[in-house]
Amino acid sequence: MGQVLRRENVADFVQKLHQSGKTVVTTNGCFDILHVGHVRYLQKTKSFADYSIVLLNSDKSVRSIKGPSRPINNEQDRAEILCALSCVDYVVLFDEDSPRNLLDEIKPDVYTKGADYTMETLPEADVMRKNNIRVEFIEFVQGKSTTSTIEKMKQ
Repeated sequence: MGQVLRRENVADFVQKLHQSGKTVVTTNGCFDILHVGHVRYLQKTKSFADYSIVLLNSDKSVRSIKGPSRPINNEQDRAEILCALSCVDYVVLFDEDSPRNLLDEIKPDVYTKGADYTMETLPEADVMRKNNIRVEFIEFVQGKSTTSTIEKMKQ
């Protein structure tokens, strides 16, 4: 079972993992209403390293990105649900709209993002290049998204 790490401790924690020869993969997102697309994405993410860390948008961050009606589930619930997945080792909450600063601090070995991005459109691309972080783009499960789930519920 995964655990939530404090943001101020995560860079030192990852550095210790690296010093012990372990690899770290990170991804980020809101993970508001967990669905099969999220689970498959997180399973694939975990396959790239010894440890996976999900950088989870806080409630404040989700509202800034998605609007005042989101998130549906609060950050503590979302973090606990993610920690229950065997493919998630750690979760770190962040308040900014982008995980750029956190990624620059952590310096994971691998960073995953949805295949709707490319290196040319990835907002964190400069951080990836600067820190020599490998990026893996993961295909989405067609028709599975939080937005489509919410729309289905409204009908």
